[in-house]
Amino acid sequence: MQQNLCVEDDGLPCPEVGSHAETKYRLLALYDELFSTGMKNKWDQRVYIDLYAGAGIARIKGTKKTLKGSPLLALTVADPFDKYIFCEDSAELLHALKARVARLSPQAAAAYIHGSCDLRIEEICAEIPKPSPQNKVLNLCLVDPFDFGIKFETLQRLSTFYVDFVVLLAIGMDANRNYDHYVDGNSSKIDEALGNTDWRERWQVSGVKKSDFRRFLATEFARSMESLGYIQRPLDIMKLVRSTEKNLPLYYLALFSRHTTAFKFWDEVLKYGDNQMRLFI
Repeated sequence: MQQNLCVEDDGLPCPEVGSHAETKYRLLALYDELFSTGMKNKWDQRVYIDLYAGAGIARIKGTKKTLKGSPLLALTVADPFDKYIFCEDSAELLHALKARVARLSPQAAAAYIHGSCDLRIEEICAEIPKPSPQNKVLNLCLVDPFDFGIKFETLQRLSTFYVDFVVLLAIGMDANRNYDHYVDGNSSKIDEALGNTDWRERWQVSGVKKSDFRRFLATEFARSMESLGYIQRPLDIMKLVRSTEKNLPLYYLALFSRHTTAFKFWDEVLKYGDNQMRLFI
């Protein structure tokens, strides 16, 4: 079953995104579908968490084409999640998201948290159903920030639950552009994203050229996730998304799970992650 990404513009706030975002949304739509259906009969509750939820839809910059954002993609899978937790820093965008969810998926059990996910992490965790031997809870968390501004300690807190993460590592867009600022130690942004300051030493002795800084940071992030008990997989199973105009590397889309089953789903996503994006064939 192929989910239609396009949606009508309803006049509510609708952020603009680059044309490359369509690739991301197609990948997310497929993974949401495989995950929600594949885990339906294996867990008592499946929970979807979106740390940077946005408004629910987005418009391709320079066009009138509007697409479902990550919240609506997760809400409109064939086998919906049992609960949704949406966090968004912008009150305007969160209000628009609430209205869209109420109209398109009024039956959904959804919690809305206004503010930075890093500052509201305890509220997010409080919304996760309490697991027990009689209530097995599996969480899928999307981490889709505008830049490489992830706070590793936020993911570390969430990892105390049974959570799979799909993370957008905005390395090409941010880390390469600000290379000197990050490497010289004047910024703690990378330190906070990776959860350590040792990465600079490893970078200095790596002998890797500057153009491969993004690959180095992606590997370092995977190393940090491994410290939380997540399976470390090769860099080549991260999906590198490029700009449609100049084919420049923008970001990696990466899965982190403690169970190999999730990577079977991810392999299916990568299989159809070519330029044609032929999903659900």
